[in-house]
Amino acid sequence: MQRKLRALPIYSPRNTFNFYSASFIQAFSLSSSFTIIVIMKAIVIEKPGSPEVLQLKEKPKPEPAAQEILVKVAAAGINRPDVAQRKGHYPPPAGASPDIPGLEIAGTIVAVGANVSRWRIGDKVCALVTGGGYAEYCVVPEGQALPIPDNLSFAEGASLPETFFTVWSNVFDRGRLQPTETLLVHGGSSGIGVAAIQLATAWGSTVYVTAGTKEKCLYCETLGAEKAVNYKTEKFNDVLRQETRGRGVDVILDMIGGDYISDNLDILAEEGRLVLINVMQGDVAQVKLSTIMKKRLTVTGSTLRARDTTFKSAIAAQLEKHVWPWLQSGKVKPVIYKTFPLSDAAAAHALMESSEHIGKIVLLTEEVE
Repeated sequence: MQRKLRALPIYSPRNTFNFYSASFIQAFSLSSSFTIIVIMKAIVIEKPGSPEVLQLKEKPKPEPAAQEILVKVAAAGINRPDVAQRKGHYPPPAGASPDIPGLEIAGTIVAVGANVSRWRIGDKVCALVTGGGYAEYCVVPEGQALPIPDNLSFAEGASLPETFFTVWSNVFDRGRLQPTETLLVHGGSSGIGVAAIQLATAWGSTVYVTAGTKEKCLYCETLGAEKAVNYKTEKFNDVLRQETRGRGVDVILDMIGGDYISDNLDILAEEGRLVLINVMQGDVAQVKLSTIMKKRLTVTGSTLRARDTTFKSAIAAQLEKHVWPWLQSGKVKPVIYKTFPLSDAAAAHALMESSEHIGKIVLLTEEVE
């Protein structure tokens, strides 16, 4: 026999239940016992394709493992990897949700695993996850969560993890950017871009960016960029050679790839570092290897999603130490372009693919029906 009850059990470390919130529990009678399946709403990729394949469905609510927390999601950030996964180009790593996208969330902890030491039920956190963020509930490894600063909303908190983890890992760790050096960021008006501008400027570095419209260029300069180059009307390496009096830049954060690589190497200063985090224009490029040798350049890159919890937790610790004080003081601020209800994830993805936005796009779960 099957029954639906209008209550939501929240699992505690002692396996007791607290019943509250409006959701469905489906109880199936098996002989003389019941198996309880807790249902939540989530955005599911029904099949690879256009934004319309994102559908709001009922899915089993996850339970936290020993070193995980369970978060009632209030907001979830949209990122380019989500779009790639939706199209079938970016399969989730082992252990991640196979059909629920979403790499960053913010919300309230409603359950903790037996070995969790830092967090308590009721704590408000934002977190980096390997998937499953477009949902009412999401599990998070303890070390990948960070407290939401008191001056930020859930939406602002959800806009931070994926971009801030990526920028810190690639600009400051791999790129070794120093306070007196110069940084070039391609895609300056993207979520990654607005984060990189602010973090590098707060660090004491000089930032240059590329963007595709006059409006985006002006915004990047308002945010702290020394010079924004409209790549549709100017060649960035020619403009920056003039801006730097022929010296070039020390670090480049590139999400474009393709034909940009040759010009990147051209504008790097001696001992410069090129860090690749995406290849939106393609992963094949022609380069002069002698340029790398003559200027003693470093070409590197990384992806974040498949890295282990220890690696991601170490980044979280660095962010909390160096960047969270800037967020709390207002020196660094989240930039949100638009929010959508969770049920409108398809529209949010369409906006992301249009590249019309400046900053982050965020889903809100509070009014899911």
